[in-house]
Amino acid sequence: MYTAFYKLTGKPFQLSPDPRFFFGSRGHKRAMSYLRYGLSQGEGFIVITGGIGTGKTTLVRNLFAELDTGKVVAAQLVTSQLEADDMLTMVVAAFGLDYEGLSKAVLIKRLEDFLASSTRAGKRVLLVVDEAQNLPAKTLEELRMLSNFQISDKPLLQSFLLGQEEFRATLQSSGLEQLRQRIIASCHLSALSVQETRDYVEHRLRVVGWQQDPRFSDDAFEVIHTLTEGVPRRINVLCDRILLFGFLEELHEFDRLTVKQVGKELSEELPAVVGQQRPVGNASSPTAAAADQLEHSVPALDTGWMGAGEGPGLSSLERRVEALERTSEAMRKGFVQLTRLVRSLAAREG
Repeated sequence: MYTAFYKLTGKPFQLSPDPRFFFGSRGHKRAMSYLRYGLSQGEGFIVITGGIGTGKTTLVRNLFAELDTGKVVAAQLVTSQLEADDMLTMVVAAFGLDYEGLSKAVLIKRLEDFLASSTRAGKRVLLVVDEAQNLPAKTLEELRMLSNFQISDKPLLQSFLLGQEEFRATLQSSGLEQLRQRIIASCHLSALSVQETRDYVEHRLRVVGWQQDPRFSDDAFEVIHTLTEGVPRRINVLCDRILLFGFLEELHEFDRLTVKQVGKELSEELPAVVGQQRPVGNASSPTAAAADQLEHSVPALDTGWMGAGEGPGLSSLERRVEALERTSEAMRKGFVQLTRLVRSLAAREG
């Protein structure tokens, strides 16, 4: 809708994770360093935690974009309340192995054979588990057991666990001591600072060819940070709405008053984005549930083999969005022409 108006090559504040838009804040650079370090070690668990919308999944997408698929076989799972046996089935399926109608013993043997053959082919196997805070302790223990597969004391499977803040408390459970001993590094993602918020917004705009149109005043960035508390997904939602507002009002500069006006409108629709927000880290509040609903309203991306294309239905959704944008642009132009006609007639009568 607004991309043509501002001469942008794409939407800068899309919600679906895209490694092109990865922004290396201080915290995100640290987390990426931990992931790369863990990958170089080829064993154990790496744990990344952070509040809703702080960029955990984007980190993984960025890591996957860096991987040499000739040396690493990687799969990603987005979990729910899976029992231990279901987790095993999901892992087997994620690596493209047959699983239907097979017993647990056969699934374990099939996975072990796959891991061993990958290792003999000179490839390491990486499993990334997203939304790990949803997993019961028994399921996490099942994941630890999978890390016991070895050839000549060389681990065959490495796992990265990503979860919201409450996952840290889960890991302190009395029955997970052996898992804790396998964690070689952990990192917690925090919200962006005021300066990082500005750098984040400008970075995403530059990715799609931004040429300083529209411009944001210094105090506009301060309001954006205040309204979103520096949480990247909230920033995306707010800034996307700001650009839409600017397109409709034909604005080329946004000041603090404009941002506040858009924020007020948005807070009435999505208080989890701006308005009555929870402190980052409190996952039990009503706004946390609303933010979680917003997070899962984004079309799911493929979570199987690395290099797989877009998730199911994404292209059709994009076509519908493009059609809506064309319709909205035509309506806007028609409205402008109608306004000019009314003014012309009024001038003649006057």
